[in-house]
Parts: sequence; structure tokens; C-alpha cells
Amino acid sequence: MKMAIGRVTLAAALALAATAAVAQAPQRVRGTIASVDGSALVIKQAEGADVSIKVADNAKVFGVVPATLADVKPGAFIGVGAMPQPDGSQKAIQVMIFAESQRGTGEGFRPWDRPGTTMTNATVDSLVASTDGQVVMVKYKDGQQKIVIGADAVIRAYVAGDKNELKPGAHIAIFRPDQLPDGTLQTARVNVGRDGVVPQ
Repeated sequence: MKMAIGRVTLAAALALAATAAVAQAPQRVRGTIASVDGSALVIKQAEGADVSIKVADNAKVFGVVPATLADVKPGAFIGVGAMPQPDGSQKAIQVMIFAESQRGTGEGFRPWDRPGTTMTNATVDSLVASTDGQVVMVKYKDGQQKIVIGADAVIRAYVAGDKNELKPGAHIAIFRPDQLPDGTLQTARVNVGRDGVVPQ
């Protein structure tokens, strides 16, 4: 009986350890590539310790480039990090214009990773100029949002890239890397800054 209890306790401890290991996988890795060894990148993070991540064989690389309000057009699929306003609209902090191959990525409306903010990934339906900035109506599968893009909003665009851009000194951002059974991290997507852009 004691042996059975011991086995159950050991199994529970192992399960807890596995859960803790999974919980340690970062939600986002941002920083500069310090070194490249085959498919493994060592990233010097803007905040936190250096981290090593393996780039999957089928990984997609996207360049992050400067964009302007003129690039936010009807039909474009965008991601908007914003601050909710009293009238129910969202005031844009950051606008990302997705490449066509990324259409539908994370579609919907949800909290962003900054306190009190929201994230909307949706298709631009219409644009109207206002005294506060450009008013953009966006639609996603479960609803729509009114976005106000002022002069202070940061606007960027994703463009197709390749692994040749993953070299020491490049600024990159990786979202939700996978944690493999051996504890190593792996990603199937890397965003790399171009033209002085530091991807967020």
C-alpha cells in the first residue's frame, strides 16, 4: 500500500514538474540576435536573460517595415493594439498591417498584453477622416470595432522575408514559441525588423 502511495506521489510530482516546465515558456521573445548556430538563435532580450530558440525547418520569416496611414486601406487585414475610449471606440497605439498570406491570423477582439488595452485583428471595412484622426471600421467573424488612428499611433507592416535575414545584430520578435519535451524552445515564425524598425 505504501509503495502504491509512493508511486502516486511520484507521478503527481512529475506531472507538476512537467506543468511548471511548460509554464516557463515565454509568451514573447524580443531582442537582438547575438549568435546563430545552424537553426539555433541566441537572442539577447531587451528585457531578461539571453534565450536560445531553434527555428523550425518550415519556419516563416516576416520583415517588419515602416508604414503610414495611407497604407491602411479597405480590405486590408490589420492588427490594432488600442486603448478603449468612453464612447466605446478604440484609440490605436500600434497598427500592424498583415501580409496577404497572414490574413485571418488571430482574428477577433481580446485583451492586449499591456494593462487595460485591447487587440483587434480584423479586416478594414471603411475609413472616415475626423478631427481626432482617421476613423476605421473593422470587421471580424464575431463583430466589429470602431478604431481611431491618431497621429501618435505607430504603424508598421509585415512583408515576406527569408531566413537569410536571421543574422547577428538583427532585431527580432517571436510570439509564443513552443516548448519541446526536452525543454528547448522552437518557433515556426520570426519577425525581423528592417530599415531601423525594432519589432514589438
